[in-house]
Amino acid sequence: MGATRAATAIVVVAVGLAACGPTETPSTVTDDETITVASYDFDESELIGDLYTGALRSAGLEVRHIRRVGAREVVLPALERGLIEVVPEYAGSAVAFLGGEPSSDPASSHETLRLLLGQRGIDALRAAPAQSRNGLVVTSQTAVELALHTISDLEPVASQMTLGGPPDCPDRDLCLPGFTSTYGLQFASFLPLDSGGPITAEAVERGTVDVGVLFTSDGSLSQHDLVLLRDDRRLQPAENVTPLVRRDTMERFGAEMVDVLGALSSELTTEELRTLNADVRTGTPPRVVAAGWLEHQGFADPDG
Repeated sequence: MGATRAATAIVVVAVGLAACGPTETPSTVTDDETITVASYDFDESELIGDLYTGALRSAGLEVRHIRRVGAREVVLPALERGLIEVVPEYAGSAVAFLGGEPSSDPASSHETLRLLLGQRGIDALRAAPAQSRNGLVVTSQTAVELALHTISDLEPVASQMTLGGPPDCPDRDLCLPGFTSTYGLQFASFLPLDSGGPITAEAVERGTVDVGVLFTSDGSLSQHDLVLLRDDRRLQPAENVTPLVRRDTMERFGAEMVDVLGALSSELTTEELRTLNADVRTGTPPRVVAAGWLEHQGFADPDG
């Protein structure tokens, strides 16, 4: 996304904020009595934004959620400018976007993210165990027949297999080029499918492709007969779900805000996130899925 287009999108964020309030477009939202959460423009981010929103409301805080604001090129500058205050983020991707070197180690990645954000007036709060990163999946039958447990186990048989996944996989360092350079995988062919997962998952199950690229948090992994192969050579960076929060917002709302988001993160595992994503994929609105999970975890919205 070019700079002009990104700037235009940030203006759109401001206009959206004005629509939520009673008067004209605010220059920032850092001096009102409401916490402004924003999410990226895909289902999982909207879902996690709803989790943050519901959890904060359970503590009696006023919160608004601006859904599907845009891509990282729009959302992080908006956070830095004070147009929004809280964003669910993925550690490794954020580190790379900010010019750092992502690590496969969650603790290292988190510390690097905090250092990169510090000069921008933003903090990375407690990261969740949940991660959403590229993974390779096969059917359970294929896994048993070929004794596949790790991505390394594919090396002797990859030349007889078709890989399916996002259309841009052959051009992304953490997708096909990475699987080739790190694991020596030379697939017989590549079939471009979808970026979101359901088409790829179905193609693996039907045998249209032998191996599929899915996010590790994809709901298909909790619904279908698929096996996620372990990234034993640590190609993928740690992508723990992490709340990014403006420091002036934390000062305004105090420790309670930080504690609530930390408590939520501690409960959000990759397996839990897969189940939630699967529920959203059936057509249930993210806010409804989020409300059910929060209630089960003890985060009760006082407004119902």
